[in-house]
Amino acid sequence: MSSKDWLEKDFYAVLGVDKAASADDIKKAYRKVARESHPDHNPGDAKAEERFKAASEAYNVLSDAGRRREYDEMRSLFGSGAFRRNARGGGQPGGVPFDVSDLFGGGAAGGGDRRFGGAGFQDLFSSIFSGGQGAGQAAPRGPARGRDVETEVALDFGDAVRGVTLPLTLRAPGVCDTCHGNGAKPGTQPRTCPVCHGAGVTTRNQGSFSFSEPCRNCQGVGTVVEEKCPECHGSGGVTKTRTMNVRFPAGVADGQRIRLAGRGEPGERGGPAGDLFVHVKVRPDELFGRTGDDLTLTVPVTFAEAVLGTDLRVPTLDGAVTLRVPPGTPSGRVLRARGKGVVRRDGEAGDLLVTLDVVVPARLSDEARTALEAFAEQSPPAAREHLDARVRRVS
Repeated sequence: MSSKDWLEKDFYAVLGVDKAASADDIKKAYRKVARESHPDHNPGDAKAEERFKAASEAYNVLSDAGRRREYDEMRSLFGSGAFRRNARGGGQPGGVPFDVSDLFGGGAAGGGDRRFGGAGFQDLFSSIFSGGQGAGQAAPRGPARGRDVETEVALDFGDAVRGVTLPLTLRAPGVCDTCHGNGAKPGTQPRTCPVCHGAGVTTRNQGSFSFSEPCRNCQGVGTVVEEKCPECHGSGGVTKTRTMNVRFPAGVADGQRIRLAGRGEPGERGGPAGDLFVHVKVRPDELFGRTGDDLTLTVPVTFAEAVLGTDLRVPTLDGAVTLRVPPGTPSGRVLRARGKGVVRRDGEAGDLLVTLDVVVPARLSDEARTALEAFAEQSPPAAREHLDARVRRVS
């Protein structure tokens, strides 16, 4: 049975006895409820079966002196009967909307445990009922890892396809050059905290309970800086402008995020630095588009070129290629120039996909019109027999 069940369920109310009831009174009450709600005496009655199970669960806890004591202490600590289930399944301690599952990690994003003072709630209860030892013992904090930093960089289309190295200037916290991150005045060193002896936590007793909390003398770090650095005032970091060269690999895509390990904010008191995340925005190109590792290009052709065929000279990002347009090519056909796309990490490259767009002139000269009419008289008609048959049926 979980600690969550102990908070949510009033076992005394289930058996209909007072909290001060003796062991004999609890046994008599359980026998009465069990006899009245036993499934053998109430065949097909789901409610009676639930009452029988609840009574058995309550008696299992209250009949054991040690478990009953732990149950009473826990309910007393967090307010016996204070968790009233609402329509959403949450509780309301003190009249404030509250989901008791949040205490046990049920409401944490991504299914992870929510934390209470740096430890799970199960660990908290383990600490309470074991005198502060075992799983509930808080771990030393020590030097803290620096925060991650995010920035955004806009790349030209060609640079994103080929890859490029660019200088990136950031104004963000960095390691203090005077104390090199330990927060102490040059010539001195942080010393072990005399209160927590470097553990970063202290333990205090309150009645039969033992609680651990971050050391107030060193703020949970475990060390104390007696003579602080005049530059960073003991923090180990300062805000400064720094420039670094960032390599964007060939084929980096719009919206991609590049992680630079250890290039974020410095850690506290010599802790490891965070990471730098660079969000890439790729400026569109006036000619080329991109689909995965393939580049795309639309090329207009005349009606005569599409009918008679031709050789097209088209640009690529690193030169030009010649593509053969076969006679009788329809508008919208895609020609492929292999290996002229985005270079992948394995060294292979995508293709350049050229879409042909047959251009229909809006105006014709008299000579062109005469020639086109002569062509129309000699050319075969379009294959529309299936459409004409449908038109005749619906007319």
